[in-house]
Amino acid sequence: MNDLIGAWTWLTTAAHWQGEKGVGNRLGEHLYYSGVCLAIASLVALPLALWLGHLGKGGTLAVNISNVGRAVPTLAVLILLSLTPLGAHEGVPTLIALVLFAVPPLLTNAYLGMREVDRPVVEAARGMGMSGWQVFRRVELPLAQPLLMTGLRTAGVQVVATATLAAMAGEGGLGRIITAGFGLSDTPQVIAGAFLVALLAVLVEGVLVMVTRLTAPDRGVAGAARGRAAGPPGGGLRADAGAPARGPASDTSY
Repeated sequence: MNDLIGAWTWLTTAAHWQGEKGVGNRLGEHLYYSGVCLAIASLVALPLALWLGHLGKGGTLAVNISNVGRAVPTLAVLILLSLTPLGAHEGVPTLIALVLFAVPPLLTNAYLGMREVDRPVVEAARGMGMSGWQVFRRVELPLAQPLLMTGLRTAGVQVVATATLAAMAGEGGLGRIITAGFGLSDTPQVIAGAFLVALLAVLVEGVLVMVTRLTAPDRGVAGAARGRAAGPPGGGLRADAGAPARGPASDTSY
């Protein structure tokens, strides 16, 4: 309990929020690393996943290869990169390690989202005269959007949490607060740093949920294609669809 009170005292001390080593500067560094890594990973993974999902070829191999990266500890990759010539460039090892960590959930969810679009819906869209690009943009992408955004949220939260490891390579971010606390045997500072990282991850999750809702695409065309693929309401033919054609009724009145 004393450590928790000490952590609260640490967080509410104005001096800890100012200067190069203050929370404000460390938060900016953390957001920079996380944002740049997520943007690069999205530019790498999403076009590839959407293209493979649209074609329906090669996606399984790409997903399996990307998932191999999940078996490699991010900290190990970060330290190994720091020992290479890339370590001479500040921030580069962290960016590469976090990008490799963010690609698998983005690639996997985007590809699965595209492949889970009902094929009859796609064929119905083609039957409506749409080109391949129109089918992708107006049918497949809107229907795949929920899983695509799930991958983005997962990658975003993972990157924010894992960017803490940048401090292990001597770089910035909120992780420096934690490592400094360990170096000083200051448990309240360690708890305060961990709390800030957890709070930031929760806030990022909330922001991405709001973005998902605000950017939900218009599914009018996709819905029309789905309706055409399903057929008339009720799933059957009209009552008179199979009836023989009748000629005009003869007038038998005189």
